[in-house]
Amino acid sequence: MNKLFKAIALMLAVLTVGAAAAACKKAVKPVILAVSFGTSYNDSREKTIGAIEKALEKEYPNYEVRRAFTAQIVIDILKERDKIEIDNVKQAMERLVADGVKDVIIQPTHIMSGYEYDDVVKEVKEYESKFNSLKIAKTMLIEDSDYDAMAAMIEATTKDYNVDGSAVVYMGHGTEHAANETYAKLQQKLNAKGMSNYFIGTVEAEPTVEDVLEAVKAGGYKKVVLIPFMIVCGDHANNDMAGDEEDSWKSIFEAEGFEVECVLRGLGESSEVQALVVKHCGEAIGK
Repeated sequence: MNKLFKAIALMLAVLTVGAAAAACKKAVKPVILAVSFGTSYNDSREKTIGAIEKALEKEYPNYEVRRAFTAQIVIDILKERDKIEIDNVKQAMERLVADGVKDVIIQPTHIMSGYEYDDVVKEVKEYESKFNSLKIAKTMLIEDSDYDAMAAMIEATTKDYNVDGSAVVYMGHGTEHAANETYAKLQQKLNAKGMSNYFIGTVEAEPTVEDVLEAVKAGGYKKVVLIPFMIVCGDHANNDMAGDEEDSWKSIFEAEGFEVECVLRGLGESSEVQALVVKHCGEAIGK
């Protein structure tokens, strides 16, 4: 009987050790940390950032995909208003360390490598020694092929608006960072495709809305279709672009006699844009 008890005890011990080992293995599953600026617009967040994260999960099932936002004001609004808690970059990195994760891919969903991206790189680098492998993937528009893919996406998703007498105007955020040249490069790509009635302006840099207005007037267009050139359709799109205030882009063009249509759709909703992020993540994984 004692032998039977000992055998049972040994079996239980083996099972316990096995379960602990399995739990440990699960805890150190490699992670893709998707880092986004963020938005307080819940519907747009899941259609854009959420869709990008799901695309990463589908393409790389061996990785756990986690979320972090860089905009603390957005994080605070969501926590206070909706009781939704989202990590900033530092919190996300601390959580990775605490969870015993050893291999991490930082995947930004930013369009360009501007100040936000620089800050992410700086914060993340401080944790480099905590992991066996820590790789930072590229932002969306880097390679020439990225611009080609974006231009093709714009052409494909705006066919219904690309008609005689209409100008298709994209509103980007803009930055004082040298990365602001991203807009000019994409404009050149559109022009090269013969899309001369497409224009890209920015809210906070150049080209300004006044620059775009002048170009649209020169083209003799009668209608303007406004679309955000931003991952999410958040505050800038709903207010600065499509709002009823006199300084919104919609109001500015209407005041000049144009018929205006606003398309409230973030870039992150596009499968082509999601594919760009997935591609850069794969490049980082393969390094």
